[in-house]
Amino acid sequence: MRHANRLLEEATRTLAERGESYGSPQPLFENVAKRWSLTLGVGVSAEQVITCLIDQKLARLNSSPGHQDSILDVAGYAAILNEIINNNGGAYGA
Repeated sequence: MRHANRLLEEATRTLAERGESYGSPQPLFENVAKRWSLTLGVGVSAEQVITCLIDQKLARLNSSPGHQDSILDVAGYAAILNEIINNNGGAYGA
């Protein structure tokens, strides 16, 4: 579990750094959801945006399973997804 703990610690540091630079991630992902909704012509939630970004990273990992940045990104996006779901009262996809 040493490597897993190190990854989660790095993800935590990265999220903190991004928070200092860009603020809370929720408004960003809500904005992306609005833009994707216009582009796609269907309603897209912030949670769905994050799920799609995780999926993109998983597709990259399928080609390069050891790519540490993608693994770190999956952990970070999962943490943000968890935060947004809990801030929205668990209303995934609402």
